[in-house]
Amino acid sequence: MVIANGENGAEGKGLTVELVKTLSELGVDVITSGNHIWEKQPLRKEFKNLPQLLRPLNYPFGSGGHGSIVAKTKSGKPIAVINLQGRTYMAPIDCPFRAAEREIKNLSAQTRVVFIDMHAESTAEKQALAWFLDGQASVLVGTHTHVQTADERILPGGTGFITDAGMTGAFDSVIGSSVKVAIQRFLTQTPQPFHLAAENLRLNGVVADIDEGTGKCLNIERLNLP
Repeated sequence: MVIANGENGAEGKGLTVELVKTLSELGVDVITSGNHIWEKQPLRKEFKNLPQLLRPLNYPFGSGGHGSIVAKTKSGKPIAVINLQGRTYMAPIDCPFRAAEREIKNLSAQTRVVFIDMHAESTAEKQALAWFLDGQASVLVGTHTHVQTADERILPGGTGFITDAGMTGAFDSVIGSSVKVAIQRFLTQTPQPFHLAAENLRLNGVVADIDEGTGKCLNIERLNLP
C-alpha cells in the first residue's frame, strides 16, 4: 500500500481535487494531510466524494472530512490508516493521544495493521505518541517539518517509528521554498511572496514491512531518492 501526505501538493500549500485524483491515478492508495489541508476552499466541499483523502482525526466535530480509513492492499488485505495532528506550537485542537486510542479500538475488529501519520511540529510530541501507542499501532510516521530524521526504529512493543519522513520536492531550498525568498523573510521579518524551488528534486519516505497476523512492524527503512 502506498500512503502519501499530500497537504502541500498545490504549489507548496494546500491540495486540490484535481491533484487528489492525479495522485490516486499514480498509485497512491491513501492521502494524508495536516494543517494546510484547509487552504483550498473548493476541496473542503469535496471531502465526501474523496474517501481516500484524510484530514487529521482530532479536528473538532463539524470540521468536515474524516480522519481514518480501512483501505485494502493490492492483495485485498485491510490496513487502517489514521491521520493525526499535534498541538505543540500548532492550533489548539483535540487531543491526538486520546483520539488515536479511541480510533484504534474502533477499527480493531477490521484489522490489526494500523498506520498513523502524526503531523506535528514537536519532535517530543511525536516520540511520546509513538511510545504511548507502542504495541497498538504498527507504524507511526511523523510529518510536517519537511526534514527527514535518522531515528527510524522498532519500539519494544512492535511499533515502527520515525520522527519525520521528510519531504518530496526541491532540496536546494528552505523546506521547499526559494532560498532567496526565505532568507529575505528572515532578514526583514516581513511577509514575502511564496516561490517554490525547483532544483535537486528528491523523494523522501519510508518502507515498512508488517506482520499482518500480529500487526507488528518487522522492518522500517528510510528512503531518500533522487
